[in-house]
Amino acid sequence: MNIMQMMKQAQGIQKRLKDTQQELANLEITGEAANGAVKVICDGQGKFKSIKLTAEAIDPENPSAVDSDTVEMLEDIISSAIKQASDKASKAMEDKMKAVTGGLNIPGLNF
Repeated sequence: MNIMQMMKQAQGIQKRLKDTQQELANLEITGEAANGAVKVICDGQGKFKSIKLTAEAIDPENPSAVDSDTVEMLEDIISSAIKQASDKASKAMEDKMKAVTGGLNIPGLNF
């Protein structure tokens, strides 16, 4: 195999990696707990997207006492905390990977 064939093959792999990453980013994967009282949605790359709570998750003894504003407020503050932690983790990973690669952009590593 000559160098031109190798470069063409590498470009094909790079395009497939990019397409696969986009496909994964567009996926929605749901995890549930407490018989569906808590649902968390992530994309195919494991990035948090949203959380949904039911009144039963907040007050199983008296769910009718929980209003929709309380549910929404809890979803918002939990989402905010998860996104903040995820952003910090991504930044830490990026910093560590740049230290390892010397700032080189290696296709497929996304940092």
